[in-house]
Amino acid sequence: MSPISYNLQAVQERIDAAARAALRDPQGVRLLAVSKTFGPDAVIDAAGAGQRAFGENYLQEAVDKMAAVRDARPDLSLEWHFIGPIQSNKTRPIAEHFDWVHSVDREKIAHRLSEQRPDSLPPLNICLQVNISGEASKSGMAPEEVPALAKAVAGLPRVVLRGLMAIPEPAEDMERQRAPFRQLRELFEQLKAEGLALDTLSMGMSADMDAAIAEGATIVRVGTAIFGQRTYAK
Repeated sequence: MSPISYNLQAVQERIDAAARAALRDPQGVRLLAVSKTFGPDAVIDAAGAGQRAFGENYLQEAVDKMAAVRDARPDLSLEWHFIGPIQSNKTRPIAEHFDWVHSVDREKIAHRLSEQRPDSLPPLNICLQVNISGEASKSGMAPEEVPALAKAVAGLPRVVLRGLMAIPEPAEDMERQRAPFRQLRELFEQLKAEGLALDTLSMGMSADMDAAIAEGATIVRVGTAIFGQRTYAK
């Protein structure tokens, strides 16, 4: 068993345990393997262990990686999620190459993704990124801005509004980790009560996924615990 396969198994066991502790069905929590900065071989290794959904932050790196994986293993059917900040001049390749986008936080971006999604592809799955901790350094919109954007996105063609995403401020203890996830879940439930058909809470990473699962996460985004420490190019 490769190190990545071993790590994937350990992460899946942790997800299952956290779900059971929260009296949830482990099948209700999907693992998104965050493969940014890791090469095509790492994706193929993880896919060999059964992982199918991969998250990427950097557009050109991701598009190149997708092509390399496709060339090496045309038999693999993978699901690609864009989870990084989106510049408006980068929406077309995102609309053309990805299955999911977790980081929509402006109506202009949503409109461009809708207009640029090819008719030959299924609708693009969208989550709205919420700056739940109000950090100046983080992308995402303020919670009070979410309902208006959610309603606007829900009416667009070629995209499907699936839910909300957040990256809260890091916290050490479980209760402090849970608080912003609870806030995001309450906003999610409010939107559903207002008639929006949402099913996705993308929240929780390697350090805080147990707290996120306890508060209702349906997708956890895990990179380091699967692929190891990242080295960023200078």
